[in-house]
Amino acid sequence: MSIEFATADADIAKCFPVVVQLRPHLTETAFVEQVKRQQENGYHLVYLEENGVKAIAGFRILEMLANGRFLYVDDLVSDDSERSKGHGKSLLNWLTDYARSQNCISLQLDSGTHRVRAHRFYFRQGMAITSFHFSLKLND
Repeated sequence: MSIEFATADADIAKCFPVVVQLRPHLTETAFVEQVKRQQENGYHLVYLEENGVKAIAGFRILEMLANGRFLYVDDLVSDDSERSKGHGKSLLNWLTDYARSQNCISLQLDSGTHRVRAHRFYFRQGMAITSFHFSLKLND
């Protein structure tokens, strides 16, 4: 098992079959293009590989007055056919270690209200609900 940064287009593209399980609105081309744009603004994509991509995480290092320096996880998903095999936990542990190495004081993420299985996973990993995330759609 290895966890690698996806920076080359080919590495980003090989993450797509897992990403699309969480973000089904994306096409492979749109995904690669968007990741490249986001990387210009500090986004990182990593993948856990063990005879193929088993899980991915997209994240950024941010700093805010309210939170200090923290690692924010945009995307975290394991391949549906590989769930409950420890890949998500391994990737979250890697993210936690990486956050510490970058002098972050916390790791944060948002999870859709309907993702009950994900919530149980995050609670088992020691995470807590610390705020509500509000959004306002600007386009009809």
